[in-house]
Amino acid sequence: MSTAVEQLEALSADEVVTHSYVRDVPLPSGGVLALVTLDNGRDHTRPSTLGPATLRELGATLDGLRQRASSGEVQAIAVTGKPYFLAAGADLSKVSQIPSREVAVELARLGHATLGKLHEAGVPTFVFVNGLALGGGLEIALHADYRTVDSSVAAVALPEVFLGIVPAWGGAWLLPNLVGIENALRVVIENPLKNNRTLKAAEALELGIVDAEFGHAAFLEESIRWADGVLTGAVTVSRPNVPGRLERAVKWDAAVSIARKSLESRIGTVAKSPYSALALLKAARSATREEGFASEDEALGDLVSGDQFHASMYAFDLVQKRAKRPAGAPSRDLARKVGKVGVVGAGLMASQFALLFVRRLQVPVVITDLDQERVDAGVERIRGEIATLESKGRISPDESKRLTALVTGTTDIADFADADWVIEAVFEELGVKQDVFARVEAVVSETTVLATNTSSLSVEEIGARLAHPERLVGFHFFNPVAVMPLIEVVRTARTDDETLSTAMVTAAALKKNAVITADTPGFVVNRVLAKLLGEAMHAVETGTPFEVVDRATAPFGLPMTPFELLELVGLTVGAHVLDTHHAAFPDRFYASDGLHRLAEHGRVFDRDKKGRRTGFDKKAVALAAGPGTALTEDELRVRIEDGLADEVGRMLDDHVVTAAEDIDLCLILGAGYPFQMGGVTPYLDRVGASERVRGRTFHDPVVAGPGS
Repeated sequence: MSTAVEQLEALSADEVVTHSYVRDVPLPSGGVLALVTLDNGRDHTRPSTLGPATLRELGATLDGLRQRASSGEVQAIAVTGKPYFLAAGADLSKVSQIPSREVAVELARLGHATLGKLHEAGVPTFVFVNGLALGGGLEIALHADYRTVDSSVAAVALPEVFLGIVPAWGGAWLLPNLVGIENALRVVIENPLKNNRTLKAAEALELGIVDAEFGHAAFLEESIRWADGVLTGAVTVSRPNVPGRLERAVKWDAAVSIARKSLESRIGTVAKSPYSALALLKAARSATREEGFASEDEALGDLVSGDQFHASMYAFDLVQKRAKRPAGAPSRDLARKVGKVGVVGAGLMASQFALLFVRRLQVPVVITDLDQERVDAGVERIRGEIATLESKGRISPDESKRLTALVTGTTDIADFADADWVIEAVFEELGVKQDVFARVEAVVSETTVLATNTSSLSVEEIGARLAHPERLVGFHFFNPVAVMPLIEVVRTARTDDETLSTAMVTAAALKKNAVITADTPGFVVNRVLAKLLGEAMHAVETGTPFEVVDRATAPFGLPMTPFELLELVGLTVGAHVLDTHHAAFPDRFYASDGLHRLAEHGRVFDRDKKGRRTGFDKKAVALAAGPGTALTEDELRVRIEDGLADEVGRMLDDHVVTAAEDIDLCLILGAGYPFQMGGVTPYLDRVGASERVRGRTFHDPVVAGPGS
């Protein structure tokens, strides 16, 4: 049997190696700086990454430079990257192929040993962060003695927690000991869990991650000159955020405790990587460098060999690849140009649509409503949001003026005559939407695309009165419109390819990810959520306590409990969604009189002045609870899992979407299903629900770690 080292070596077989090229740079004050440039030989579409072969080559290069330093040939060593990139971190394609915990630990050790050579070079070491520096790329810089950054660099980060692992090449120990615990918590845990937020160059400098910032035009020359100043003593490096004795004695553990409580409140306790990172950061207060690195080795081994990392990589692949090549999308060449947009409605949702369209498409947008007062209020709301964007520096004053001028309002539907795209945001009632489109069709051209934002009604029925139903498409946004990245594009049996292509191209122009679904109740996201929420409400209405439902659904790893979700979307909206699904599938979806009573009451939870839940509202419990035999946590969890497996299976059998991957993509982007669960289908496979219900898994092989 091969050793862990040999198995790690085997992963290098088809690695895109990032080479280490060395050139000697004469310093202004005399002496030589050996400059290592990391370059994988590909263009800017392929960032430099760090796989096993790359690490071994870099290690050998640094060993050679240490020998040269010891003989006096070089007085300093610096590392930089090819244009636009220092390094995008570990080669995740290789990490996801790791066959065992032992091999994962060996990779962590190799990273520590290689990058650690910058700390042990015998001469001062520098990293010139000239471009993207993520994960292992940033850890290269952290191992050096000094760091500069190009002011144009847009992304500096340790995103590992987002991917279900931890910074395990020194980042979890080096960063807090460089910039303090609170700053490290922000970079290692808080930012990754905020949609993988990154730092710009100026922020990295402010935190103390880098020591100096220089302009792009002469970045390398300025960095070398600055490095020479450090060597001669002409430049003094100040690091005000390095933790002192007081921070280590008092502030450190308190900050970690606060972070833990915040995590538990926001994401629960199912996700492993944030808590593993938190433990490493806490230990960094007193652990030696060697102890900290050894702990990182073990943590990476545990996470890479577990299910959540592999589920995260599955989810990451969906978002990075499948979302950019939507299944079933017709040729982009068929799309019609959208030069003007009409929005029917002037309420909050309509205003969000109008703002998004005008900002992303930069075309005239006209809104309409029943009376001038509503129209004026809608236009004012949109222009107010544009002004807010300007005040926050998100757009320039010139762009603000241009966007403001593009937004107009009218009470005359005839003003839509030259619109290429019209979307409605009116009441979720079939007759109202049918009437809207009948009036719009009477004034627009035959090629104008008509889009409905319905969340539950049949798109085909909405277009039943149209002379040209082929130009109607579902275009279902999720709230808040500006933030949520998903649009469900609903194709009816009559929607033509030109309309569908226009919808997909428009979604991309809006910077949204679009998934094509069939015209079926709830489409994807609401149908899955209706199953989950319906089972939760049915359980409490038949004798199961609210608290048991919360605990039963906790293993799903969702960002909130079913009852929190119901309060978020609105109890009245939730009741309507359940009613719609019960009407469509009465044998599988429960009607919920209890939810209607809760909607009249207006809440489920008691909350403090800051809006934090303090418990279930007693009246809400009384209104929803009903007679019956209470289920245990395990009984209810299995019941919900099996119900979801059955419903997802039916959706695939009925070709609601092309594949299970599309259902998971919708839930990740539209419902906040966590990356570390991989959406719903990998979870249902891992817990056995898909085999219990369907006799087979949704994925072959199952999305799980090698230790499963």
